[in-house]
Amino acid sequence: MSTIHLHQTTTSTPEQYVAGLTDFGPGRSKLFGNSADEYLKVHHRGRSHADVTEGSGGIWERLHYDWSDPNRVVLKTTDSNVWGGASGHTYTFTRQPNGTTDIDVVVVRDGKNLKGWGLASCSGPSAGAFWQGHSKTPSRPSRPGTTRLST
Repeated sequence: MSTIHLHQTTTSTPEQYVAGLTDFGPGRSKLFGNSADEYLKVHHRGRSHADVTEGSGGIWERLHYDWSDPNRVVLKTTDSNVWGGASGHTYTFTRQPNGTTDIDVVVVRDGKNLKGWGLASCSGPSAGAFWQGHSKTPSRPSRPGTTRLST
């Protein structure tokens, strides 16, 4: 099992970031390179939660999204072809006095087979770059602004 901590500072508000994170419409891959449109299926969407299957490149996972807390979004993996039950993402938002938002992301990857175990073992200096492309961290913010990602 692997746990990766990412930190991002953006000019997007938490509400704008959550709006991008929970926009499951066509073109999602423009924000999330690991969410190809052909894999995307929304099973259910409520006011502050969703059940969504997404993925790319032969890897898919079904996620329960919960954004009921305005300062936190939790994505729990409920099924996947490579990830086990402890997998998921947690986003914590902290508004800064200068108008920016700090976003702390914790990605947990619990491999359930050889492919998953191999991917979960990706660690060391390149882990941040690898997981930036394989987590629900947008490569671009959902609204105009600047983004900085560090591990």
